Amino acid sequence: MSDATFDLNYSPPTARTTPPLTETGPSMSALKRVLANLTASRFAQRVLQKNVQLSQELMGIGSGAGVSASGETVILDRLKEHSQGPYRIFDVGSNRGQFLTMALDHMQGRDVEVHCFEPGKQTFEHLVKTAAGKPKVHLNNIGLGAERSEAILHYDHAGSELASLTKRKLDHFGMTNEGSETVLIDTVDNYCAAKGIDRIDLLKVDIEGHELDCFQGAKGMFAKKAIGLVTLEFGGANIDTRTYFRDFWYFFEPLAMDLYRITPSGYLFKMDHYYETQEQFRTTNFLAVRK
Repeated sequence: MSDATFDLNYSPPTARTTPPLTETGPSMSALKRVLANLTASRFAQRVLQKNVQLSQELMGIGSGAGVSASGETVILDRLKEHSQGPYRIFDVGSNRGQFLTMALDHMQGRDVEVHCFEPGKQTFEHLVKTAAGKPKVHLNNIGLGAERSEAILHYDHAGSELASLTKRKLDHFGMTNEGSETVLIDTVDNYCAAKGIDRIDLLKVDIEGHELDCFQGAKGMFAKKAIGLVTLEFGGANIDTRTYFRDFWYFFEPLAMDLYRITPSGYLFKMDHYYETQEQFRTTNFLAVRK
């Protein structure tokens, strides 16, 4: 496998992210009072809310659910630019093969090996159909987490994209997670040791709030600097699992890996510092890159 280093020097330097503005004097205070009075109505508040939502979606916050419009193809572009291959991709949380299909289409003509992990029985059956006839695709009817175990997978219906090892509370969406099944969980480190895998060029993880568990189970590979790029999804499921963007920041920081927010345009916005304002629980994709 390639031993590529991923230096995202194509991204322009960004100014330090700043905390929320504070009043700096009488003029700022007066301006805020005027704006507060002008927006003191339900209509004005709804307009502000719509503007915030649009701005966030253009930033990638809330636009990361579907692979076709999330900007995730930029990950594969960077993979091709910084390595000649062959490429090894781990697709953790494959579901029905949405990311797998995009990756293989985008990497046509390249030597690509993909290891897919999907613990749900019925969802895995869909994945098998998606992967039929595709060479160098290894299908695993297991999940990846912090340790080898059995766990309960919860879902609103079999094959759901919202299936999670945590029983999520989704009453506000008119949904209940009454379906469940027992699934097998292994770790990245165990799997790599069993398969003789010494490098992962791209580790893609989308497992509904349990992404950090997967990373904990890959500490050996991270310590060996054997993982090139990491992409993860962060969103509403992290409310249920009580994991925060801060947890990911402090996981990757000692590994000397930079975090970038993926925008719908494919632009990668570097997260230079951590602030609590970054805790936005709308589906967002991030890329971690070794410095």
